Amino acid sequence: SEELGFETIRWGMVGGGRGSQIGYIHRAAAQRDGAFKLMAGAFDLNFERGKDFGKNIGIAEDRLYANYKDMFEAESKRPDGIQAVSIATPNSTHYEIAKAALEANLHVVCEKPLCFTSKEAEELLKLAKDKNRVFGVTYGYTGAQMIHQARKMIENGELGEIRIINMQFAHGFHSEEVELNDPGTKWRVSPEVAGPTYVLGDVGTHALFLAEIMAPQLKVNRLLCSRQSFVKSRAPLEDNAVVLLEYENGAIGTLWASAVNAGSMHQQKIRIVGSKASIEWWDEHPNQLKYEVQGEPARILDRGMGYLYQDETVTCDRLGGGHAEGLFESWANLYERFGRAMQAHNANNNDSVKDLIYPNIHDGAAGVKFLEKCGDSANNGSVWVKY
Repeated sequence: SEELGFETIRWGMVGGGRGSQIGYIHRAAAQRDGAFKLMAGAFDLNFERGKDFGKNIGIAEDRLYANYKDMFEAESKRPDGIQAVSIATPNSTHYEIAKAALEANLHVVCEKPLCFTSKEAEELLKLAKDKNRVFGVTYGYTGAQMIHQARKMIENGELGEIRIINMQFAHGFHSEEVELNDPGTKWRVSPEVAGPTYVLGDVGTHALFLAEIMAPQLKVNRLLCSRQSFVKSRAPLEDNAVVLLEYENGAIGTLWASAVNAGSMHQQKIRIVGSKASIEWWDEHPNQLKYEVQGEPARILDRGMGYLYQDETVTCDRLGGGHAEGLFESWANLYERFGRAMQAHNANNNDSVKDLIYPNIHDGAAGVKFLEKCGDSANNGSVWVKY
């Protein structure tokens, strides 16, 4: 952390305990560069199980809590209390925990979706601004260097005028009713916990944010959503959806989100087509960016090479080119930026990070709005709705 120029952030977690799908990657990523030190946790609804887990990963017993309210209250009274918290709990709890964390003057990192409604998102936005707290959202794929290489190429006009964006995140792991024996899937297809969507919120917003970070100048004008529950017991939540988007500059987009693409691992891909050239990124090969100029041979750009833009988001390599960096490094890149932003706020030096790119509360709120608009469209016979 000294090399990176900031002090270590004292950090806690809500959720993410034993059996969590994403708890470990939060801890590994946050502590990869020394940006954060895990000091406290409310890891599990079952306190004894959460306490046992916390002791196993080296947290002092007196800083293991039965719930987030106890943690925020007790930590606020300590001279070495936590300064930031990560929320790694099911969707339905994000809003109340995030609100309580901000009210406790904590910086926040939250899983998506941020909350269930734009009204709630606006409340969190206002609170984060009033409290002057950093609020990161874990769109974890967007720390990959080649995403930011693509952003610079688009910004510098190498693709020409952007015409088409094809987005997809279409895996096949839930092509059957796996939730009968899998609690981690069960809550994701339960409206009272998951919210008004399943795959659109679970994976679709990841693909959407890839487009937003690569081509931030494009603004959605209207969209049309068609969604299905191919495993009938999941209704009214969808396990497949297709969204058509029209952008203000005349470009069009498609987004396919699915959990029933049988045989597929992830198939999270984004292809951006311009008047001169196209680029394509696939999360199963995150170190490469396909670059295809009309009339020229297709080429593959690789992470860690000198021909890339020398922007800090492109050159933040932990290994030389040719060695595979993956999702852990992408998350670590995001947590390093979260940490820098938090420390700058703590030091009242926000100007030093004004150009820092990371998924923030505004991006989380945009994801909530997207899901609302998809619902408005799909629930009214898949009609076009103004964005």
